[in-house]
Amino acid sequence: MVNEITADVAIAGAGPVGLGLAIDLAQQGKTVVLLEKTQTLHRIPKGQSLTQRTGEHFRRWGVSQAVRDISPIPPSFGNAGVITYGQLLGQYSYDWFQRSRVRPYYFTDNERLPQYLLEQVLRARALSLPNIQLHTGTTVTGVTQDADGATLTGANEQGQESVRVRAQYVVGCDGARSFVREQVGITQSTDHKGPKMVLLVFRSPELDALLRERFPGKTIFNAMNPDIGGYWQFLGRVDLDSGWFYHAPVPDDTTRDNFDFKSYLHQVVGAEFDVAFEHIGFWDLRISMADNYRQGRVFIAGDAAHSHPPYGGYGVNTGFEDITNLSWKLVASLDGWAGPALLDSYSAERLPVFKSISQDFIGRMIDDFGTFCAQHNPQVDLADFERAWQERIDADDVDVTEFLPHYSGSPLVTGSAGGPSGARGKHEFTARAGHHLAPQDLPDGSDLWDHLGRQFVLLEFTDQLDAAEAFSAAASDMGVPLKVVHQPSAALVQAYGAERVLVRPDLFVAWTSNDQSAPLDVLARSIGAPATALA
Repeated sequence: MVNEITADVAIAGAGPVGLGLAIDLAQQGKTVVLLEKTQTLHRIPKGQSLTQRTGEHFRRWGVSQAVRDISPIPPSFGNAGVITYGQLLGQYSYDWFQRSRVRPYYFTDNERLPQYLLEQVLRARALSLPNIQLHTGTTVTGVTQDADGATLTGANEQGQESVRVRAQYVVGCDGARSFVREQVGITQSTDHKGPKMVLLVFRSPELDALLRERFPGKTIFNAMNPDIGGYWQFLGRVDLDSGWFYHAPVPDDTTRDNFDFKSYLHQVVGAEFDVAFEHIGFWDLRISMADNYRQGRVFIAGDAAHSHPPYGGYGVNTGFEDITNLSWKLVASLDGWAGPALLDSYSAERLPVFKSISQDFIGRMIDDFGTFCAQHNPQVDLADFERAWQERIDADDVDVTEFLPHYSGSPLVTGSAGGPSGARGKHEFTARAGHHLAPQDLPDGSDLWDHLGRQFVLLEFTDQLDAAEAFSAAASDMGVPLKVVHQPSAALVQAYGAERVLVRPDLFVAWTSNDQSAPLDVLARSIGAPATALA
């Protein structure tokens, strides 16, 4: 018997990205059905390094404390990293990936925990919401759409069709080999192909003792090896109970049985230690991106839209940003106030961001390591090497400080002069169109966070309310949910660089101004509608 279900949105895949989208939509009153092929959570510790921006999503979804409680590495231990040359216990090292450096620009702290624990938290949160249905043990077998909606079908573990979901929209959050993406004909391009990689998960109290003594408070370790062309030899803590993961290139013909992984780890670290393997797996290093994130009523997000090696922790963080961008646009469409171009703006905004991540961060990291090792060798010219290494120590931690996904080139933002959208930029408190809004203290003592999200918010920092009243009237006429936050403050005008700021539901700035700009034009552009159509 086939279970026939209707919902606002059907989601293929109940990993962290699919669960996050379901929670976000359900909290806004939408009905959601998720189809997930697995019954139990895996135990492979991927997706661990979570940004402050992802911490904001957790706060939005009401899971911040649950995430903190279940994390196997408490914040008091530290979660920064270190880069070494040659071997992990070698002579040369410097601190790296210190996410705390950008904490003032966000409303929450960053977090660190394995993906399977995060999924556990998100699944519990999803199941607590009555308008979410989660069907596990269900493989997606079909995606169809027409002018009135889309249908997602699934089969049980015996291969028999078991569920058919009729929804307004379907979102594929079903991984790098996305069935949804392929089914609706969304093509993808590969920007970079690299070597065969191994993922080792193991326990070693002796390694824990070695690295605690040498690098106290560090959770990630990256050995720069001149023999592997810039690719990473990356070691990370899973927990504080001697749990580790490690990934690095291996020869193409490597199998679980023909390679001495224990000796390999000893060589990377520069010492012998006990090793008890829990998982040995392989994957091909490549950076791929879908050529579009939408096909009619069907969307893709997370690894279904872009896949890359686990360099810098950009994967799950980028997936969460995908669905936060998409969620408010789906709600706007379901509630009837979206302009005709709003849903297309999902691809227009998110595609350039991942392209920038792949080129300006992941690809650049690989090239940077390879170039440095090719140009500076302590065995050839020690003085030159030590000078160049000191420059790396003194340099800004750009992998953190310049990671700033933004929509400067978005068709939805007004007044941006920041060039094309991307992932690289400088963190500032100034409110910039297309950029994430940084926190500030409000004069009335309330938390700015509590005023933001789920709707457009106009921040008015002067004593004048003419502009706010005009915006409120225009929003009412257009059916756009808008809240005015009146906080007169010269300090806020100076901090944000504007007398008034329009903030989108995803906490990105749509517009800033010191004058009486036409609210109809600004709001219309912000929701993907031509102003003339709304006049």
